[in-house]
Amino acid sequence: MSGAAFHPAKFFREVRSEMIKVTWPSRKETAVTTGLVFAMAALAAAFFFLADQIIGVFVRLLFGVAG
Repeated sequence: MSGAAFHPAKFFREVRSEMIKVTWPSRKETAVTTGLVFAMAALAAAFFFLADQIIGVFVRLLFGVAG
């Protein structure tokens, strides 16, 4: 620290003033965003599953391993 004194009361006043500025999403916005996150996670999982299966087929063909 640079030698500046810590004033807890001033700190909490500043925290309170910043908290007033926060805007929280509505219930609908939260639900839509959550749905999109789950949909994108499912899409990514399906993509990587298919990519893994396709790469696995090529590797088995390349090395002549019976699957």
